[in-house]
Amino acid sequence: MNIPDLILYNGKISTLAGPRSEVSAVAIAGGRITAVGGEELLNSATDKTQRIDLKGRRAVPGLNDSHMHVIRGGLTYNLELRWDGVPSLADGLRMLKEQAERTPLGQWVRVIGGWSEFQFTEKRMPTLEEINAVSPDTPVFILHLYCRGLLNKAALRACGYTRDTPDPPAGEIQRDRSGNPTGLLIARPNAGILYATVGKQPKLPPEHQMNSSRHFMRELNRLGLTSLVDAGGGSQTFPDDYGIMEELHRRGEMTVRMAYNIFTQRPKEEKADFLRCMKLAAPGKGDDFYRCNGAGEMLVYSAADFEDFLEPRPDLPVNLEKDLKDVVSLMAESKWPFRIHATYEESISRMLDVFEEVNREIPFRGTNWFFDHCETISDRSMERVRTLGGGIAIQDRMAFQGEYFLERYGKQAAERTPPIRKMLDLGIPVGAGTDATRVASYNPWLSLYWMVTGKTVGGAPLYTESNRLSREEALKLYTQGSSWFSGESGKKGAIAVGQLADMAVLTDDYFTVPEERIKGIESVLTVVDGRIVYGAGEFGNFGPPPLPVLPEWSPIKVYGGYGAPLDVRKAARAGVPMPAHSAGCSSHGCSHAAHQFLDKIKAAAPRYGDFWGLGCDCFAF
Repeated sequence: MNIPDLILYNGKISTLAGPRSEVSAVAIAGGRITAVGGEELLNSATDKTQRIDLKGRRAVPGLNDSHMHVIRGGLTYNLELRWDGVPSLADGLRMLKEQAERTPLGQWVRVIGGWSEFQFTEKRMPTLEEINAVSPDTPVFILHLYCRGLLNKAALRACGYTRDTPDPPAGEIQRDRSGNPTGLLIARPNAGILYATVGKQPKLPPEHQMNSSRHFMRELNRLGLTSLVDAGGGSQTFPDDYGIMEELHRRGEMTVRMAYNIFTQRPKEEKADFLRCMKLAAPGKGDDFYRCNGAGEMLVYSAADFEDFLEPRPDLPVNLEKDLKDVVSLMAESKWPFRIHATYEESISRMLDVFEEVNREIPFRGTNWFFDHCETISDRSMERVRTLGGGIAIQDRMAFQGEYFLERYGKQAAERTPPIRKMLDLGIPVGAGTDATRVASYNPWLSLYWMVTGKTVGGAPLYTESNRLSREEALKLYTQGSSWFSGESGKKGAIAVGQLADMAVLTDDYFTVPEERIKGIESVLTVVDGRIVYGAGEFGNFGPPPLPVLPEWSPIKVYGGYGAPLDVRKAARAGVPMPAHSAGCSSHGCSHAAHQFLDKIKAAAPRYGDFWGLGCDCFAF
């Protein structure tokens, strides 16, 4: 056996492989797992081997999100105030007010998705009056999924939205009785107006974008994520917007493995754009940290069925079939893997008609392809996917929009959105993920919670037991399952000899904690390629040193990422005073908020274990 670089021992290590489903030790050398077993592995150590006692903690294979938008999200992560995991709207508004006061002239405060009003104690959206009150002068933009955007008056002025600005196609700029924009932007259901508004906001310079992307990867490491498949994204140009990640890869500064997809670039020019991209990239080009994965998630603009359940299902245009056949034929001829966004059965069945026609002319054999999302896919369409050798990447978007779906379509329809159990029973490859950073949070534990409990982040039950997964099944979809979608089955996803040495040691035992505490799990030790990329609590000394935050006024310097307002130590170090209780706060909900805050502390004890305090609703503005 190779002399190990690292041995983790005295743990409860879930291998997800073979008959030895749990071991207590694992040895790593050269970025690969070289042995699994018990404490006898320590006998192979030398004075050059790093040995870490896991102290009985649960360890799992590194999590792998089969659908994220990290290359795009990393460029702006340091600019964003995260409401992911914020327990109350009062907390969110307090953060907004504080950040507006420290944001310099010419910059914005932006909350770019990843949250749902149902996660808040108040169970409601912020009002435009509240946003204008907390930030009268600094532009504020709040993106709510891909449904709505809220702008304060300063942001309306910065965007140049006036009574003379026309509504975009399939979108609405809400107006008052005098015809002036109120600040509410509505996707009906096309998110173009929301994309356009994000595009009007200031960008970071390249060195800050590199810093931002590194912080985002480290944030994902904090949550146990070690791999992902980047699904491209609207307004993300190739190769320009991939340059920052390319440079970080060249420098050896990536801490999350990425297989990236290339999104279609221009409406009505899709085939020409893909032909251009094919001269610049090829599937598999790169290495185990960063490489091309193929085309998608959007292949042609005419096939975009937006997932806004506040609005009726969109009817896709009659030219979908012709447009899609041109591009899919190119992919089949070139043996380029492809993925395609599809929410509704009505869209999926039309796309499958095209795929079957192309397959008869140019067999898909050897071309990896799959659908993304598939919330309302039918049994018949799933059988057609299986026959064509495709897969389905699912995400927890229903955890953020389930309440909207229930109201529009009813409980019975919601019970199979998507029908995960049926997909698995049919033997279709299934990978788990989030679709972060805008329509859902990047926190993988919310997605695992959703698959296991069938509940939204607001606690609304969606699925009966027949469409829920066991904890092991859900974890396998987030590890081994997702590896299929980047063509890496058997290479990662298990703690097994020969596989890539990616794993996470957890704050709580995923297999035994109460279901509600799954949402609060984090990593205390994350290993990627045999290197420790994150350490916290008793493992903090093993992790890399802190990164500086650029720019200096960045929201993450104060609040961090997911669960931002709970990190009171970070806020204290940044000089941000935490609100104190007022004498009369018990009269308006403080008791409830205090219990909620304490529950959050317990759920993330290693991270906040040395702080004891209360949160309350006294601080709304």
